[in-house]
Amino acid sequence: MAAKHAKPNFSQSQVSEMVKRLFKLTPSEIRSLPSYDDQNFYMAPVEGGEYVLKIMNSEDSKNPNLVEVQTYAMSFLHQNGLPAQTALPTASGQLMSLEEIDCGYGCQKYLVRLLTYLPGTTISKVPLTPQLLYETGKTAARMDKILQEMEHPHLNLLQREKFIWSLSNLALLEAYIYVLDGDPLQEVVKSVIHQYKTSVVPKRPDFRKCINHGDFNDLNVLVQPDERDGYRISGILDFGDMNSGYYIHELAINIMYMMTEHPNPIEVGGPVLAGWESILPLKEAEKECLYVLVLSRFCQSLVLARYSVTLHPENAEYLMISSKRGISIFHQLFELGREQVEKVWFQSAAQFSDRK
Repeated sequence: MAAKHAKPNFSQSQVSEMVKRLFKLTPSEIRSLPSYDDQNFYMAPVEGGEYVLKIMNSEDSKNPNLVEVQTYAMSFLHQNGLPAQTALPTASGQLMSLEEIDCGYGCQKYLVRLLTYLPGTTISKVPLTPQLLYETGKTAARMDKILQEMEHPHLNLLQREKFIWSLSNLALLEAYIYVLDGDPLQEVVKSVIHQYKTSVVPKRPDFRKCINHGDFNDLNVLVQPDERDGYRISGILDFGDMNSGYYIHELAINIMYMMTEHPNPIEVGGPVLAGWESILPLKEAEKECLYVLVLSRFCQSLVLARYSVTLHPENAEYLMISSKRGISIFHQLFELGREQVEKVWFQSAAQFSDRK
């Protein structure tokens, strides 16, 4: 989550000049793409191909070794059969370049990468059938399993002990709860953080560790039509939230974001869980914490979106995308309670797996 004035604000002419200079390509089309903290552009050069130019915010650009790990992870997944982007080297053979420019807040440094463009539409724009939800769970589990095999000299940087978006660090949210002052939501968030501390933290030693993508959400998963009138996953985007975590965290994040796009959110958990367990069956301690971890991700999403709007009011519409429906779903999930929700999720997952 970038600080105020950290988000880049490059013009199209600056982007065009940079692409020519760094990659020796001549853009025939450039258009802006949405982003949370960074600046993304679609770019089609005269020479052929399609790319995404990713300009990272000035805060994250201070950690080039971490970005190098993320870039390597994308390539590693691609080599192992998952649809992740890969970075195109600059003319001098580097996978990223640190560019210094004034975007209106004085000269700052921004890491720039040119990534392959993946075809498809975000999963948020298509009907979330049980089969497609199953595929998201299966893909997320495959992804974390592959990432666990990855080796890199800077892998230790993924520990990210103070990373606010890690589900290991939910307690850090307490410093931001003031943005909900006067909102009834605040008491629910406090209750979930208490449940997390009392029911999740003690069981954490029994969770299986892994490397998490950390943001397997409805805007970071691309799909394309398949031959059976459904959709298949054609892209996994945005590795900026990668961190050392636990398998169960990725599953909780996946379920939470898919819930925000479904007409009957409570029905999402079963098919996603069935897909996940087709690759990685859950341990008992992980099962017992899934409900609270999904609620915990809702807390992170809702509180940090509200906080980000105080920093970037001009980007409020994009920042609040998940919040719009998220608040009512969060309340519904909380009021139903763990027993009721788990019954729906685990029974539905078992039925779905039986039909496979």
